[in-house]
Amino acid sequence: MAEEEGPTIELRQRKKPKSSENKESAKEEKINNTAIPERVPKHILFQRFAKIFIGCLAAVTIGMMYALYLSAYHERKFWFSNRQELEREITFQGDSAIYYSYYKDMLKAPSFERGVYELTHNNKTVSLKTINAVQQMSLYPELIASVLYQATGSNEIIEPVYFYIGIVFGLQGIYVTALFVTSWLMSGTWLAGMLTVAWFIINRVDTTRIEYSIPLRENWALPYFACQVAALTGYLKSNLNSYGERFCYLLMSASTYTFMMMWEYSHYLLFLQAISLFLLDSFSLEQSDKVHEVYKIYIFSLFLGYLLQFENSALLVSPLLSFVIALMLAKCLQLNVKKGTFVAKIMKVINFYLVCTLTVTLNIIMKMFVPHKENGHMLKFLEVKFGLNMTKNFTMNWLLCQESLQAPSQEFFLRLTQSSLLPFYILVLITCFLSMIQVIFRRINLKYLWTPYVCMLAAFGVCSPELWMTLFKWLRLRTVHPVLLALILSMAVPTIIGLSLWKEFFPRLMTELMELQEFYDPDTVELMTWIKRQAPVAAVFAGSPQLMGVIKLCTGWMVTSLPLYNDDDLLKRNENIYQIYSKRSAEDIYKILTSYKANYLIVEDAICSEVGPVRGCRVKDLLDIANGHVVCEEGDKITYSKHGRFCHEVKINYSPYVNYFTRVYWNRSYFVYKINTVISFQS
Repeated sequence: MAEEEGPTIELRQRKKPKSSENKESAKEEKINNTAIPERVPKHILFQRFAKIFIGCLAAVTIGMMYALYLSAYHERKFWFSNRQELEREITFQGDSAIYYSYYKDMLKAPSFERGVYELTHNNKTVSLKTINAVQQMSLYPELIASVLYQATGSNEIIEPVYFYIGIVFGLQGIYVTALFVTSWLMSGTWLAGMLTVAWFIINRVDTTRIEYSIPLRENWALPYFACQVAALTGYLKSNLNSYGERFCYLLMSASTYTFMMMWEYSHYLLFLQAISLFLLDSFSLEQSDKVHEVYKIYIFSLFLGYLLQFENSALLVSPLLSFVIALMLAKCLQLNVKKGTFVAKIMKVINFYLVCTLTVTLNIIMKMFVPHKENGHMLKFLEVKFGLNMTKNFTMNWLLCQESLQAPSQEFFLRLTQSSLLPFYILVLITCFLSMIQVIFRRINLKYLWTPYVCMLAAFGVCSPELWMTLFKWLRLRTVHPVLLALILSMAVPTIIGLSLWKEFFPRLMTELMELQEFYDPDTVELMTWIKRQAPVAAVFAGSPQLMGVIKLCTGWMVTSLPLYNDDDLLKRNENIYQIYSKRSAEDIYKILTSYKANYLIVEDAICSEVGPVRGCRVKDLLDIANGHVVCEEGDKITYSKHGRFCHEVKINYSPYVNYFTRVYWNRSYFVYKINTVISFQS
């Protein structure tokens, strides 16, 4: 028995090492069974390399060609190289003129440090007001452009204006390249990228404002947001290797922070993106860790932006920060529950409610303890925009009348339909929406529900075999193999669309480059020349904010208002100065202008005699509504003012207007009046 027990005991003692050996052997078998790169056939490797190389080459080439196209189109439109410096600067209108004027100021400064100090303690732009222009107007693009211009020695090669607009056009090239890459990542084929860029360029009137306002903050910021979207799309892919994942993470971090620095409203757009990621996290738990890494990037960018933007409190009270912190807290409170059970579904609902409640609570607490300037005008604007409230306020109604903030017109939808973009977008949107409803009940992983770009989403749907497969399953197509038909259509349909777009729209693009357009504004040139020659250096000018921006750029003289809409005081100034086009008395206008220490008043005939296509959106109509001088409409009570419209009456040169104002210059478009310091009442 002892002899028999010996081997048995020895056998039992060897069970543990044998189990470890089994694990190691299982791992070895798993590794051996895994396909390693060396075993992949060479022709497949060559196909993959050729696909990536051609796609990358196409993306870079398209970006460069688009930047060159914008440069050539801008030259043909404005005859830019044949203009004098003053005529070139007049092409920058409104807030664009203000941004470029600070770029000029930085180049004139004796040193970079001195230039930054003068911008952060600026008292030479707006009368009776010292502003931190860098923080208030997000002038980081101008700071970077001025540093690059001087550090690279470009001042000996190229004029400052060409360097400035060249950077913006280059960023637009990066913009379309990023859109190309995102579509490629989503669909798996670079044909989608080609189609995205084609639709983007054809519909550029509705996709960008680069042609009309080059220095706008959105033209600097949106290319970085497109890069962030491309990096995020790549980062969320499940089949990405560690090196690619690390690269996407770093690119996403850098582009998120840069986007936040370039545009003051960037955190609102990132807030919408965070909501989309939250929904993604709710229905695809496999990517939960990656999504929370993105949340960390948001927090890091917000706090770094807060420190480098002169402790910008708007970032601390932003809904993005409150939402991300609420998500982090909700994750800490989550319980480990088995997936797919009834309890797990209940926990999802509780988690959703918890996140929403914590977001609102944290945002209220932040606003209570963090000193900040409340954007009351923004909240009121949103209320009126979505029909939750009505107002007679001039500023609110004036903003609502801006073309970029109005509801899309019929012409907008017609343009998108003519380029075949809208029909395919609607088809893809319906397919994705119905698929999302199925996902809620089946827990299928969808990663690209939130993309904001119509061109990209439509191209992705047209070129994606998976989306065609989903459509065929709903149609229950059995005559032809669905997989084969989906692959064929995902190649054939975008090719047909591309050829049709090429035939119809490519000749138009070439015609735009060949056609010489003329930008001729002699009245504004004469006005700026008169101000430089005749007006005192210490003079302060009053007029429409858009004209004041041009005066600041072309002459450097101080003004009473600026075309900026993120400051309550400037908005109030704009409304008060606009009263020169209302039915107010000469004495009222005089008191308003002298309260801002204005020396000269400029009346624009285009505003005073405006005949707008939309009744009620003219400046004088909005002023009449705000002042109680209601425009005659059905249902409105008609009231009258005992005073005539000031801009008309002051031109007649009779008392009491001549007592307060003396006309010193005029042409076909502008009337300049000196504001009298000593009032002489004449009969």
